[in-house]
Amino acid sequence: MAESQNPARTARPPSPLDSSSRQFEALLEVSETIAQQHDLKALFHELAVRLHSVLQFDFLGLVLHDPSKNTMRLHVLETRGNLDPPPSDELSVEDSPAGWVWQSQQPFVSLDTAKDARYPLFMQRLQDAGVHTIAIVPLTSAQHRLGAMGFGRYVPQGMTEVEIAFMKRVAAQVAVAVDNVINLEAAQAYQQQLARERDRLQALLSINNILLSTRDITALFNGIVSSLKPVLQHDYTSLALLDPVTGLLKIHALDMPATLALPKTEFTIPVENSPAGQCFTSGQVLIARGEQLDRYNVDVIRMLRQEGVEVMCCVPLATHGRALGTINLASRNPQAFSTPDVELLQQVAAQVAIALENALAFKEIDALKDKLAVEKLYLEEEIRTELNFEEIIGDSPALRSALTQVELAAPAGTTVLILGETGTGKELIARAIHNLSPRCERTFVKVNCASIPAGLLESELFGHERGAFTGALTQKIGRFEFADRGTLFLDEVADLPLELQPKLLRVLQEHEFERLGSNRTQRVDVRVVAATNTDLAQLVAERKFRSDLYYRLNVFPINIPPLRERPEDVPILVRYFVQKFSRRQNKTVEYVPSDVMEALVNYPWPGNVRELENLVERAVLLSPGEELRVPLPELRALSPASLITSTQAETPRYAAPASNAPPASASIATLEEAERQHILRALRQTQWRIAGPRGAANLLGMKRTTLQARIRKLGIRRPV
Repeated sequence: MAESQNPARTARPPSPLDSSSRQFEALLEVSETIAQQHDLKALFHELAVRLHSVLQFDFLGLVLHDPSKNTMRLHVLETRGNLDPPPSDELSVEDSPAGWVWQSQQPFVSLDTAKDARYPLFMQRLQDAGVHTIAIVPLTSAQHRLGAMGFGRYVPQGMTEVEIAFMKRVAAQVAVAVDNVINLEAAQAYQQQLARERDRLQALLSINNILLSTRDITALFNGIVSSLKPVLQHDYTSLALLDPVTGLLKIHALDMPATLALPKTEFTIPVENSPAGQCFTSGQVLIARGEQLDRYNVDVIRMLRQEGVEVMCCVPLATHGRALGTINLASRNPQAFSTPDVELLQQVAAQVAIALENALAFKEIDALKDKLAVEKLYLEEEIRTELNFEEIIGDSPALRSALTQVELAAPAGTTVLILGETGTGKELIARAIHNLSPRCERTFVKVNCASIPAGLLESELFGHERGAFTGALTQKIGRFEFADRGTLFLDEVADLPLELQPKLLRVLQEHEFERLGSNRTQRVDVRVVAATNTDLAQLVAERKFRSDLYYRLNVFPINIPPLRERPEDVPILVRYFVQKFSRRQNKTVEYVPSDVMEALVNYPWPGNVRELENLVERAVLLSPGEELRVPLPELRALSPASLITSTQAETPRYAAPASNAPPASASIATLEEAERQHILRALRQTQWRIAGPRGAANLLGMKRTTLQARIRKLGIRRPV
């Protein structure tokens, strides 16, 4: 009775039919699990739960063949207890029993790993993990040999043929699941790759459209950044272009995190010790990571490192063998800028380089067009005013001597200082120097230093940048740039302000200057011809003019004789002006009476050729027929009596009848009238300027207050 009540004695071992039934049920559950799971780890966890009821094992492993490396790699591991995975989950096919199973498609069984001499490295790892019995069966689907599936036990225990056959059935079903998962993962990876390629092609198309739609570098850069960010994650972008003047890389555009504030919106970086410079010099893509960035002694790199940037990628911008600069990206992610990312950046850089070359070319063309337009307007203005003189009229020895000096100075290219009274034709001499020089095909630009306010003269000569001062709304090109490779004529150079003289001296010596509001040096090749009717040596002695500038201007002085020193030229000039103004005014004046010509020759001409020209123009206008009629009384009134004695008693040919002529006693002026006329002449000659080195007081040799008192006493008033 007791024996019958003992469970150990009454329990019967499971029959083969019961074991087969349970295995069949387990296989059905495995099939259900495979149908429900698409993740290998989750699949193996469910398999372990289902299989433990029919098969004794302590861990379940999946070893897949990696065709790229020809290795066997452990992908998942299901364990019972606290078993740790092997220290390495990858072995070569030759060193792994799973590799043998994969090749032979036969199961591998080791009943005691401590005594098994096969694959010692693998067996030692199993022993270290506490595994003493191992069975590995092939994992093969209808299409592929995938790898192997391993069942292990912590204690030495035999593996029956029935168990191994069951393992093979389970592995066959698992192979289908693994094959499906691998195919699904491959399909998903392929879809992701296609999506990435689609996004990158879309980014390239967007960038191409931006490049075609704008030539502005800033707008172009912003469009590139907005197109790249969705497909290439990064934190910082910059565009560095070579500045041909300084030889440095200038940052033209920036895109950075809001937390990073640079001290300047525009700055340059050296070519020698910067990632962008190294990329620019080598013409190759540069990727610097971690400590490699710390080797560059550049402020912006240090600031980026402080912001957590771990990697920087610089791609050269080059087209037709010409290096333009680099496009630079930085990221906080140490794994950023993979090979596909770099390939995309190289494609973008190729497009950007072409667009930048076009943009820079168009910018240069626009600048040249603007310069040519301004030059055209300037030259048209010159033609409308005083370019009608194509020759210097005269044949006197004094004039021929001056022209001989012009012929000597013109081809030499040296600075010329033209000295002479006002109205002697200094500008004509300057034009003759230009026309006889190798620069005759280029521009002749003139500046009257006395007619421009001192505050604006620097801008007129050297130009200014936008915003350089109040009212500077646009960039302006100065006269020195207009005259590049041509001639610049500085008239009335004695009136140049002292504070501006050093800058002019620098241009004369170094051929370089900076526009107002700019730190960029402009280089020009300009020949300077200066003119003055003032004694510059006296101004230097009075410290009103810089001595070094005077010596630099006075390289080749040419003195233009006044008209009173070449009276033989007066008849030639008179006839020339009569013909000129007769044609202009549709007059028929053809000859000048001898007495009129004698009076004109004897007049001292304080205003020189300009005064003669103005007088003849008015005379032609007043002459009704073929004879020139000149207002001779005006000449008598403005001349000393000793110089016009031969014409004092004459009656002007256009005047009223003799009964209206002044009495003979009026031909001799009183002292007061002579003084009045003398002061009037001085005022007219100085354009009614009283004070100053070029005023009437200085010309008459009296004090300003004395002259003002005499003007009030004589009742002299400036004509309106």
